[in-house]
Parts: sequence; structure tokens; C-alpha cells
Amino acid sequence: MNQKTIFQFISEPADVNYGGNVHGGSVMKWIDQAGYACASSWSSSYCVTVYVGGIRFYSPIKIGHIVKVEAQVIYTGSTSMHIAINVFSRNIKRQEFEKKTHCIIVFVAVDDEGAPVKVPKFNAATDDEKQMEQYAIKLMDLRKQIETEMQPFL
Repeated sequence: MNQKTIFQFISEPADVNYGGNVHGGSVMKWIDQAGYACASSWSSSYCVTVYVGGIRFYSPIKIGHIVKVEAQVIYTGSTSMHIAINVFSRNIKRQEFEKKTHCIIVFVAVDDEGAPVKVPKFNAATDDEKQMEQYAIKLMDLRKQIETEMQPFL
């Protein structure tokens, strides 16, 4: 079972927005693809996205830069997986990547009929993994509060 998935590729002219940088929608697509690959690898099942939260764009990604998308399981419920996604980029002439975007995606593993199926439990082993697991738990509590606030508008 692999808890981390890494994609690397070069941003292309087709990804450009009117400002000359990578379009936020392209970044969101990469996030969903890496998150899905991570969740489906973890669960050995087809997975559906049920929540994308707190997406934060720190700075733009330039066309022609090398992009790295890291997706990592940080918490599991009985059928759900919380995946932390970080997007980095670097100029081809440099070695260091800069963090550009961060978010959390929650996926649910499903069977052929779309019913949720159990997923293997994530057991945080390192201090970093334990910190990320606590982060996911705090975000779950915040989502419950947000859902309560949104209820009159749904």
C-alpha cells in the first residue's frame, strides 16, 4: 500500500490563462488526478471525490516550469480517505521547487454499484504523519461547523 503519489511534468502553453500563467483550473485538475491516483492506490478501489477544501494558491506557476504534485494519505475513516495535496514548481534552470498550492481532498472508495466500501486504516507512524493526521481531524471539525452555517442557504 502506497500512501504517497508524486506526479511530475512540464506545464504547457495549453495550460495558460489570460495573465500568462498556468490557469487555476488546470492546477485543480492536476490536484484531482493526483488525489484520485493516491486514493485509488491506497484503497484498491474506484474512488469518488466528496470534498475539496481550503485550496490555497500561494503564487502562480509559469508556463514551461516543471510541476510536481504530491498527494499523500493523512487520515482514513471507514470508507473515506483524506489526501493532502501540495503543488510545487521550478524553473527548468533551477533545482529547488517552490510550493505553489495546497489543499485537502476527501475521497470515498466505492464498489461497481457506487456503494461505499471499507478502506485500509492509515496508521500515522512518524511525528510528521501524526501532525498531518491531527490536521485532518481539525479540518473535519471545521467542516461540520461550516456545513451548519451553510444549511439555511442549501
